[in-house]
Amino acid sequence: MEIASMNNDEKPSNFFTKGLLWFKSLHEKIFANIVGIAKQFKKNAKDDPRRVIHSLKVGLSLTLVSLFYYFQPLYNGFGVSTMWAIMTVVVVFEFSVGATLGKGLNRGMATLLAGALGVGAHYLASASGKVVEPILLGLFVFLQAFALTFIRFFPQVKARYDYGMLIFILTFCLVSISGFRVDEIVDLAHKRISTILMGASVCVIVSIFVCPVWAGEDLHKLVAKNMEKIGNFLEGFGDEIFKSSEDITESKVAKPSLIEYKSVLNSKNTEETLANFAKWEPGHGQFKYRHPWKQYLKIGGLIRQCACRIDALNGYINSEIKAPEEIKEMIKETSMKMSIECGKALKELSKSMRKMNLPISADEHVTNAKNSAKKLNSLLKSRINNWEEMNLLQVIPLTTIASILRDIVTCVEEIGQGVNELASLANFKTTKSSKEIINTNKVVVVEKIELSNNHVVITINEQNMKL
Repeated sequence: MEIASMNNDEKPSNFFTKGLLWFKSLHEKIFANIVGIAKQFKKNAKDDPRRVIHSLKVGLSLTLVSLFYYFQPLYNGFGVSTMWAIMTVVVVFEFSVGATLGKGLNRGMATLLAGALGVGAHYLASASGKVVEPILLGLFVFLQAFALTFIRFFPQVKARYDYGMLIFILTFCLVSISGFRVDEIVDLAHKRISTILMGASVCVIVSIFVCPVWAGEDLHKLVAKNMEKIGNFLEGFGDEIFKSSEDITESKVAKPSLIEYKSVLNSKNTEETLANFAKWEPGHGQFKYRHPWKQYLKIGGLIRQCACRIDALNGYINSEIKAPEEIKEMIKETSMKMSIECGKALKELSKSMRKMNLPISADEHVTNAKNSAKKLNSLLKSRINNWEEMNLLQVIPLTTIASILRDIVTCVEEIGQGVNELASLANFKTTKSSKEIINTNKVVVVEKIELSNNHVVITINEQNMKL
């Protein structure tokens, strides 16, 4: 009996202890989650401080449009339709000026046109009689929804006007169908359209004049950064690929400069999105109206082609190539020079793009890389007869590396041509170093810079020579 009573006394105490432990662990979990969320907030703000500014701008815009609801005179003018301005700010305000301006113009124009057509459809249907009115309204709604939904599949429309098409369908249906039950359809449409336009205007004004984020500038920096990443890889590739067996076993960890190129392979969607937003933006800073944003997509495509070849080269890093030392030494110097000169050329092109200067200095590195490629080709042809005595499976990796490097030289040359074309279209600045060309200890001054067959033609004042 005593043992049983002791066991009964222990049960409540055990239950109470477990409850305390559970409550303590719950408290620790909640505290850990709060700390984790705080660290995530700090990380996001540190990665891009513009995110904090964007959040403040959204709050400011919502506060401004909500004044229409707080002040009685403004509320008397628009009534409950003021909520449409708040809804517009929530759905229109985006991170960059181009995205906000594109959405704002799409929403404003679509609302205006759809509202006018909705009112017209209502009056046309109401004039036909009570019996035919719902039939005609249903027919109008069907036809516009069918036509605009099909037009949304066009690639050009999908890229720039897809949001406007959705708003047009929505507004037309709201205005035309509401008129069937509401008598003052013109007043209803006027209030909704006015508040939507005011909300979109607040978004555009705050986005442009309060710490603006330009999509075009982001695209410009992204393409230049991707070019620099490829250049960093090529500059460090030569030392890595021709390591000795002992060095390969010692260093299995890849250098950051040799793996950061991977982000370039997946940059297409980001570039296309930024280019689409940039087309909506007004002229700002060094980016004038009708800046050649399409050229950035062309350069980005060439950079990704180069990155694909680099990805193939990357597979040979830290892999022991069992080829005769004679062949390795024969192609080592020229291959390293090709890689280093291509890297320097890309970094010079990236630097000139960032500063929007003419990329004159990169041409020398491209020429050196092409000369090295020709030299390597001659070396391989001169020794090909001696390869019959070797195991071809041991020679193939080195010849593959040499072939890929030659393709990369061609890619770098095409990237240089693309940047030169951009420099001509965007009127890049002429620096002091590009104005003065040293030739046989004589200084000649550039008189004219123009684009011809994807090459920058520089006319100088000494016997009208062309470089």
